[in-house]
Amino acid sequence: MSLNTRALALASGLVWGVGLFLLTWWIIAFDGTSTDVTWIGRVYRGYSLTPAGSVAGLAWGFADGVLFGAIFAGVYNLLAGASDERRQPV
Repeated sequence: MSLNTRALALASGLVWGVGLFLLTWWIIAFDGTSTDVTWIGRVYRGYSLTPAGSVAGLAWGFADGVLFGAIFAGVYNLLAGASDERRQPV
């Protein structure tokens, strides 16, 4: 069985991007905005606990999720294909 690389990449991008966006708004709702650099802000340029930073996090998270979702699906398909070849009788 193999994974659909495009579907997993898109789903991973949406989950990570929207998740980071919603988490940012959750923090803003309870603690208010902050322009202090967070540990995510060190990796994702432009990200901060502000409304504009949440959009930057959405974009960076989507791109990051797509990239790593595609890599994961590709490696999985490569390894699953290798194990399927060994199971088939000669």
